[in-house]
Amino acid sequence: MARRESAAAGPGSRALVVDLIRSAGPISRVELVEATGLTQPTISNIVRRLLDDGVVRETGDTVATGGKPRTMLVINSRSAYGVGIRVGTDALTCVVTDTRGGTIGRELVAVSDDLVTQLGALYLHVTGGLGLAPQSVAGLAVVAPGPVDVARGRFLSLPGLAELDLRRELSARLGVPVLLDSDAAAAAVGEFWGRQVSRERTFGCLYMNSGIGSGVVLDGALQRGASSNAGEIGHVSVVRDGDLCRCGNRGCLELYAAPAALVARARAIPGLAERLLISAGDPDARAFDVLARAAIYGDDQARALIDESALLLADGALTLANLWDLDTLVLAGPGFAVAGSLYVSEIRRRLASRAFSHRIHAVQVDLSSNPRDAAAIGGAALVLQGSVAPGHGPQVAVPQT
Repeated sequence: MARRESAAAGPGSRALVVDLIRSAGPISRVELVEATGLTQPTISNIVRRLLDDGVVRETGDTVATGGKPRTMLVINSRSAYGVGIRVGTDALTCVVTDTRGGTIGRELVAVSDDLVTQLGALYLHVTGGLGLAPQSVAGLAVVAPGPVDVARGRFLSLPGLAELDLRRELSARLGVPVLLDSDAAAAAVGEFWGRQVSRERTFGCLYMNSGIGSGVVLDGALQRGASSNAGEIGHVSVVRDGDLCRCGNRGCLELYAAPAALVARARAIPGLAERLLISAGDPDARAFDVLARAAIYGDDQARALIDESALLLADGALTLANLWDLDTLVLAGPGFAVAGSLYVSEIRRRLASRAFSHRIHAVQVDLSSNPRDAAAIGGAALVLQGSVAPGHGPQVAVPQT
């Protein structure tokens, strides 16, 4: 591989080196030169800055190669902390992670009327309870279902907040960088970061909560689209001229396969809701967990509903895999927390036989190790990625007023 000149080193080169140390560490400087194609002086300069910034550390271990021993490098898990808060329909989930993506704190609270004040108070309560120094926290990410106006700091789907620059408001209150993103996009970055996935992988995440979304990571960077709303696989039509969706389209996938749709159908089946002890006042998320658990334990009617949802999700996964030629797909989100194994099995079967590139390579399909918290963890990962490994993509500027 031809060596790149030192002058080419910039944010993208730093991001490349951080990604390699994160996914392949412990790794030596010589191995970084070989893997990146950057010159030895460029790698030395980047590593020196990363050591000075505390982002990486030398392990103290050396590898004998017959010549000078090579010192190994790893990510310093305590160099910074990220905070992610997922806004759900009835609860806020706050997660704090270290630089390697390990969760060090978590709190779940019911949503109150004054969401802005509650978000700020939750951030201060959790970071204060962990004893984190303010300067050690890279920032806060708030994630919620899309659409998200990232440039103006607004969640268009949250009642009462569509006209509020939530990012600017929270940053002013807390004195830390704040970013907003969709829960599906955040989950994709969180799974990529926490699993130590190599940037050479074409990585996708299918996310199911109240709706269905997805995210794709290429070369370590989330694919965002023109307004940072890429990946809305839940709004691909699966029924021609089907039901009208809130997005304006008809026959959208999430209208037929998402938890709310399955709960509505379960309640319409005579006797099923009563037999499963799903009351009329139960939130959809809780009712879906009950339905999914019944499917796992052999209730035929519940299993039929989950199987139909899994078949539709498999169609969505096939579309995603074919569009991006994925080699890795992870299922994340509360919708997969109970019956995720049923969805994984169906999606694996579908991709193994119908993916456009199945005769060339398989698509690895896995379930998140923490599907309920994946978006909040991903929010923290977005903050950390932007802090310790800038250069993964364009940064959205705060509008001038």
